[in-house]
Amino acid sequence: MKVADMRALSTRELEKELETAHQELFNLRFRLATMQLRNHREVRQVRRKIGRINTILSEKNYVQV
Repeated sequence: MKVADMRALSTRELEKELETAHQELFNLRFRLATMQLRNHREVRQVRRKIGRINTILSEKNYVQV
């Protein structure tokens, strides 16, 4: 999902995406620890996705205050 698409989402939808991303990161870390992960760069991509979502949520909260 692109940043522009994320910015169009509501706060609740972003929080749901964040929860999904955290679950995905947990699964990737588990697979990495058990040597079942083929592409280790996926962990970095998901961490960056979490960072983007947190940034957008912070921006939305700053604008509302």
